[in-house]
Amino acid sequence: MSMPELIPVLSKNEIKKTVQNLGTTISSDYRNGQVVMIGVLKGAFIFMADLVRQLSIPVQTDFICASSYGNKTCSSGKVSFSKKIDIDIVDKDVILVEDIVDTGLTLVCLIEYVKSLGAKSVKICALIDKQERREIDIEIDYAGHSIEKGFLVGYGLDYAEDYRNLPEIFNLKL
Repeated sequence: MSMPELIPVLSKNEIKKTVQNLGTTISSDYRNGQVVMIGVLKGAFIFMADLVRQLSIPVQTDFICASSYGNKTCSSGKVSFSKKIDIDIVDKDVILVEDIVDTGLTLVCLIEYVKSLGAKSVKICALIDKQERREIDIEIDYAGHSIEKGFLVGYGLDYAEDYRNLPEIFNLKL
């Protein structure tokens, strides 16, 4: 069995600058209020931890766990929830924080779920907006990087639960 090849896509410094810029933009957009950031587990936990530390506004945080991939490299098309939101988001501005938006299927389900809980507004923040397999036209309000293709790992992104710990983002060639 051969080792997979890891091709560099985003360096630590590129990621750091992107997170700083997103934090500045979000802080400016919500300068007169508070925001609730909901990270989509498991992939977004590293990105969200870095992002909330860049905010200069009041913020509440929570997580939701939804998946359509399992241990595969392509979406199953079926979204399952294993953790739902714990905090009250009625009449609050919510930002869903994703590591990557690929097909858009999971995100559409998450937006519907958050709206059903009474959020005042729902926006999307994604470190990576990847168009290669997009199935649904969805607007990413705060996109860090637009990447055309590849199976990406590192900085929270995984393949079968591996590679999340890498400090940079790579294209995984199996």
